Amino acid sequence: MALAVAEGAKQVDGAKAIIKKVDNVTLKDLQEADGIIMGSPTYYGQMSGKLKAFIDESTTIHGKLKGKVGAAFTSSGGTASGAETTLLSMLQTMLIHGMIIQGRPDDKHYGAASVENPNEKDVESCMELGKRVANLARRLKIPDPKGV
Repeated sequence: MALAVAEGAKQVDGAKAIIKKVDNVTLKDLQEADGIIMGSPTYYGQMSGKLKAFIDESTTIHGKLKGKVGAAFTSSGGTASGAETTLLSMLQTMLIHGMIIQGRPDDKHYGAASVENPNEKDVESCMELGKRVANLARRLKIPDPKGV
C-alpha cells in the first residue's frame, strides 16, 4: 500500500515521495516534509504500537507540523474490524499537530483501506490518495522568498 501511495504522489510534477518504516523516521523528517501520509495495520481498531510511540515522541515538536498536508491508510483483517477507527486515530494526531487533512468526498472518506492484502481497487485508491496529497501540498506550498 505504501508503494502505491508513493507511486501516486510521484505522478505530480515536482513531488518527491520517500517511504520509511516508522523505525527509520525522525522528527526532522516530519518537519522537512510538505505532506505526511501515515500507514499502519489495524490493531484492535487502532494504529500499531510502534507508530503510536513515535507519535507520542512527536509531542516534542508540537506546532511545527502546522499547515502540512496529512493523510492515512490501513489494512485490516476483515470488514467492520476497525479500519475506520485506525484511520481516525492517525488523522486525529495530525489534526492536533495543526495539519491539513486530505479527505475524500465520494468513497473511503478517511483514507485508503484494504481488507488483508490490497486488491487492484485498493491499490488504485492508495495511488489516488498519494496523488491528492501531493497535489494539495504543491498548491499550499509558499515559495521561499530567498529562492531556497
